[in-house]
Amino acid sequence: MRKQARLLFAAVMGASLSCAALAADEAKKEEIKAPAPLFFDKPKEESTGMTGKQIAYDRRLGNCLACHAMPSQADAEMPGTIAPPLISMQLRYPDKAKLRAQIWDAMVANPKTSMPPFGKHKVLTEEEIDKVTEFVYSL
Repeated sequence: MRKQARLLFAAVMGASLSCAALAADEAKKEEIKAPAPLFFDKPKEESTGMTGKQIAYDRRLGNCLACHAMPSQADAEMPGTIAPPLISMQLRYPDKAKLRAQIWDAMVANPKTSMPPFGKHKVLTEEEIDKVTEFVYSL
C-alpha cells in the first residue's frame, strides 16, 4: 500500500512539475514573440528635426562615418577607411541627383559595392536621404 501511495504521489508531483514547466515555457514564448528593438531601430519621427550631418553621423541612421572619412569629422569618433573619403563631392558628382541615387542604392552603379542601399532597403526615409545628400554634397 505504501509503495502504491509513493508511486501515486510521484505521478501527481511529476504531472504538477510538468504543468509548471509548460506554463513557464508558454510565458517564455510570449516574451520571445516581441523581440527587443535592435540598436539601429528608431522611431521614424525621431529624425524629423535632424540635420543631414546628424543623420550621417548617427549610428542608428546613416552611419556614414563607419566607412567614410569626412573633412567635417573633427567632432566625429573614429571615421572609417573602407570607402573613399567624402571630399570634393561637387566635383565628383556635378549632378546632385546622381549622388542621391548613389546613396539610395549604390549597387546600381557597382553591384559589388559594400555600401548599403539606404533607400532600397528603407534604412533611411526619402526625407532623410535628401538631407544626407545635401550634407554630403556640401563637403
